[in-house]
Amino acid sequence: TTAAALERFTINFTITNLPYTSDLENPHTTKFKSTQKVMNIMLNQLFKKTSIDSVYMGCKMMAFRPRQKPEETGVDALCSYKTDSTASRFDRVNVYHEVRNTTNGITSLGIYSLDQQSLYING
Repeated sequence: TTAAALERFTINFTITNLPYTSDLENPHTTKFKSTQKVMNIMLNQLFKKTSIDSVYMGCKMMAFRPRQKPEETGVDALCSYKTDSTASRFDRVNVYHEVRNTTNGITSLGIYSLDQQSLYING
């Protein structure tokens, strides 16, 4: 048998009810850390409801970024999953559809409202 390897994928989306502030640029600020902590919990809960649940290893916030509207914040995260000969191939289209369905058509992630046009999985 082959040992499990770690593969990564990106998830990007826009939160429409989290005003962007410069505190979100710096990973050492309280605002970044607290938002990152909440976002990690939300993403973990989200991916536990998808087909990658058994191989999902977690996500790391890479950046929060400003959007055109001041009340919006873009989110970039790098997520990882285990892969081995018994694991099914990561299907970004399938995962996208599962995330869309789990977020009420890309409208909500826990306490956050999402821009329906903003979700990208691995691209």
